[in-house]
Amino acid sequence: MSFYSTIARYYDAEHQDKVDDLALYSDLAAEYGDPVFEVACGTGRVMFHLAQSGYTVHGIDIEPAMLDRGRRRLEGQPALKERLSFIQGDIASYQSSQQYPLVIFPYNGLMHFHEQAQQIEVLKRLRALTAPEGLLVLDLPNPADMFGSQDTDALLFEKTFLEPESGHLVMQYSVSQLDRTEQIIHVQWIYDEITGDGIVKRTVAPVVFRYFFAAEIRLLLQVAGFAVEAIYGSTEYDPYDDSCERMIVVARPR
Repeated sequence: MSFYSTIARYYDAEHQDKVDDLALYSDLAAEYGDPVFEVACGTGRVMFHLAQSGYTVHGIDIEPAMLDRGRRRLEGQPALKERLSFIQGDIASYQSSQQYPLVIFPYNGLMHFHEQAQQIEVLKRLRALTAPEGLLVLDLPNPADMFGSQDTDALLFEKTFLEPESGHLVMQYSVSQLDRTEQIIHVQWIYDEITGDGIVKRTVAPVVFRYFFAAEIRLLLQVAGFAVEAIYGSTEYDPYDDSCERMIVVARPR
């Protein structure tokens, strides 16, 4: 099973407090117009927010289990059906004649592409989807903190949340190993779900992410046909430096 098919039932509850980026996408949609194209849309966290604000969004994701949850949620909100389209597909090979004034790749999505040739192909696909006067936005973590931290094999407690369908309490942990040479981090996400009869059901979901540095992103985007307009340290347009948590990359077609 893929990582996201394994954790799909936990994803929305796990990320229910992830709202810090929503105002950014609303502001950009207001400036550039719609439809918006979202890459790695998952269950529709950003899509539903934009649709509720009146925008049309087309989202693509490779994982059926995540898209199914988004479509089921949409069934409960029929007023949004004309504004949301969920597309199952791989952005690295996706083709469409439509171009969009705003293309967004939220919350670490590009980190799933580990090889340089694949990264360039993905960004070239996004270049083809971005209108000539449009905008591309990538949201990635700033690697400075992770690369400067001390290595540890410790089991780290992350958070607790309620799985909404069962009402079960879930305790989330992680174990990670960072390969600084390859800019790769291997993470084992562990979900301990306490069932109604007190039994702990453990789900282990391994995933691999690749970190990017700012200079690297600039070069990849240049090769793909973009020019980086700005890099910010937060979704509130703070300056990008070693102390910030995020790397918000704003680029335009060249």
